[in-house]
Amino acid sequence: MKDPRFPELNYNQIKKLKKFGTQENYKTQTKVFALGDNIYDFFVILEGEIIIEDPYNNTSIVTHKKYEFTGDSGMLSNRSAQFNAMAQPNSKLLRIKPDKLKEAITQNSDISDVLLNAFLLRQETVLNEISGGIKLVGSGNSNQTYKIRDFLEKNHIWYTFIDVDAQEEAVDLLDHFGLHKTDLPLLINSDSKVCKNPSLEQLARYSGVLMDFEDKIFDVLIIGAGPSGLAASVYAASEGLSVVTIDSEAPGGQAGKSSKIENYLGFPTGISGTDLANRAYVQAQKFGCNISIPHCAKNLSYSPEYFTVCATNDKIIKSKSIIIATGAAYRKLPLDNVEKFEGCGIYYSATGMDVSNCKDQEVVIIGGGNSAGQAAMFLSISAKKVHMVIRGNDLGAKMSSYLVKRIEASAKIKVHKNTEVCELFGDHHLEKICLQTNNKTIEMETSNLFSFIGAQPNTTWMDDMVVTDEKGFVCTGELLMKENLTDCKIYKQRDPQSLEASIPGIFAVGDVRKNSVKRVASAVGEGSMAVSQVHHYLAQLE
Repeated sequence: MKDPRFPELNYNQIKKLKKFGTQENYKTQTKVFALGDNIYDFFVILEGEIIIEDPYNNTSIVTHKKYEFTGDSGMLSNRSAQFNAMAQPNSKLLRIKPDKLKEAITQNSDISDVLLNAFLLRQETVLNEISGGIKLVGSGNSNQTYKIRDFLEKNHIWYTFIDVDAQEEAVDLLDHFGLHKTDLPLLINSDSKVCKNPSLEQLARYSGVLMDFEDKIFDVLIIGAGPSGLAASVYAASEGLSVVTIDSEAPGGQAGKSSKIENYLGFPTGISGTDLANRAYVQAQKFGCNISIPHCAKNLSYSPEYFTVCATNDKIIKSKSIIIATGAAYRKLPLDNVEKFEGCGIYYSATGMDVSNCKDQEVVIIGGGNSAGQAAMFLSISAKKVHMVIRGNDLGAKMSSYLVKRIEASAKIKVHKNTEVCELFGDHHLEKICLQTNNKTIEMETSNLFSFIGAQPNTTWMDDMVVTDEKGFVCTGELLMKENLTDCKIYKQRDPQSLEASIPGIFAVGDVRKNSVKRVASAVGEGSMAVSQVHHYLAQLE
């Protein structure tokens, strides 16, 4: 049976693709793209072979033969090449530029299905089965190292972590490069280039996650790449609007922190938040959406012609309309030393990286919502014991029934009701916590505390430009009073649309919107619905 990662294109598919590229002949062995190339082309093998080489391990990954093709999902987002591609002697290839490849995928559903399925499977293989990629050297107890690992994991960037606290290889590497532990964390690429204590921006630009896009006025700017923002990105781009989407961390938002979502329509066996987000991320770019990470919106201004957002990395983005999908962030524990242990004992998501760190250990989860419940089930796979701490007396008050039943049935999960964390202890890493329950104080040894407590909206960057409620959630549609509306021609002619804010052309979707339903499905629904309202608004500008 043919490996689904390396399918063959049929005659009709190749005939269609020839309209988008050029044929090239190679008499001698030639490198057609190299590891680290920020822009690299897609190739269909018409005759001969292309060998994909892994310079990190000095091995061959696969040999593409007649009617097979090169590439992975990184081609749609301008991520840098992860391997070398060597055309073999006497090969005839069809070369297609990345922008033309997107056109071909958009216009031909049969080609799109074959390519995107193979691209996603290849990415999964690289991330989960092949050791290599960027080397990250750092301490497993370092907050800065954790932030970098978290960014790499959530953005599906191929890397290998070398822990100076546990692996002799790390000490050897430091000696080889004449470096000291004070230089950590550091990145080493395949060319042995070293970047000491890199910023997330440096890492994002090196890997291609941080994109450059045209300096023009877009039809719509989507701020936030959670489920609602990604849904808006897909629908807006697929309907021909010029779209740019930015996010400060990674695709997925709050949902990206869920280890397994089992009540999302169409996935009966469940899907992790990060996998769902990654598929949507690829899907949006398939239709031509520009997605750039990490960009964090700093302030917003507007004129009658367009809105202007000033983002981090000194990026100015102009757009005729704005979709605010910045979501909400989990609140921090109200304890003086909580920041000391963030990334070295206190975490705000549970990923595969955390499962291995929690093996045979006592783990504490704070919170009673679905994210907390999903994390409890996920971490119980490897943890010795999972302690769930909730302030109330009813686990089902904010959690789906199916999760409550599983938690109650698990011998490895203990729920502590009417309980709060009151103190944190440790020198350089969390070592112990104190729990307050029924006027009693209980000490518990743990080095892994996951916090999923009440969320607050990410709206402070707007400086009260649009009307919000007392907690900062954006008011839209019927929640707006006449006196709250901006005095303008459009609102003199009509009322705000259901997702439209107090300024026409600004829309709020997902968790950031007042009275939204805090579920992935509803966020996706709002994101897609907002695009139709954007169309209505843009039509009024003409």
